[in-house]
Amino acid sequence: MEELFSDEYFMKKAFQEAEMAFEKGEIPVGAVIVVDNRVIARAHNLTELLNDVTAHAEMQAITAAADFLGGKYLKKCTLYVTLEPCQMCAGALYWSQIDKVIYGAKDASRGFVAMGTKLHPKTIFKGGVLEEKCSVLMKRFFVERRNLN
Repeated sequence: MEELFSDEYFMKKAFQEAEMAFEKGEIPVGAVIVVDNRVIARAHNLTELLNDVTAHAEMQAITAAADFLGGKYLKKCTLYVTLEPCQMCAGALYWSQIDKVIYGAKDASRGFVAMGTKLHPKTIFKGGVLEEKCSVLMKRFFVERRNLN
């Protein structure tokens, strides 16, 4: 049985957001931010809908969480995101001073690790949570997109 409030539990919440992005024709990345085992922000990619290259799931989640908390720093918070953050999002996460970043699928070409981007020195990160599930949705999106064109 799945442990309540595990990394897998919260990644499933982020995955639900990724599915919403998929349904909207957005690259299927979803994110949630958690503090004290409570989801305080939910988001998914909105770059197409908003016509904004910065409207990544992580950026939307950071803004929502900061608004909820009433401050710009996300100390004691954990971001769960279905895809490894890009360098833009990693930079925003750096400045937010978030405690943890947990991601699902690795982005070997554009992820922050491959790009050599640093998170805040105190930020802990871990990848591979529900990696297969997150990766399959991403691959499905791009296969369907290619078949439409």
